[in-house]
Amino acid sequence: MELTINHTRKTFAVLPENLEALMAMELPGKKKGIAVALNNRIVPLSAWAETILNDKDSVLIITAAQGG
Repeated sequence: MELTINHTRKTFAVLPENLEALMAMELPGKKKGIAVALNNRIVPLSAWAETILNDKDSVLIITAAQGG
């Protein structure tokens, strides 16, 4: 099974159950300051747990950075 995460292909023996599980793997302990798009559609944090991932999906993760 394969996902494209931030334009990089990543192979999984078994895909994470949902977007929330993927985010726990990719950015453990972080939920604030993150925007996620699945197949070019923004997914709000409140929908991560109910957003099922499929083989060949594309996920874009954007994190906020401090600075000025």
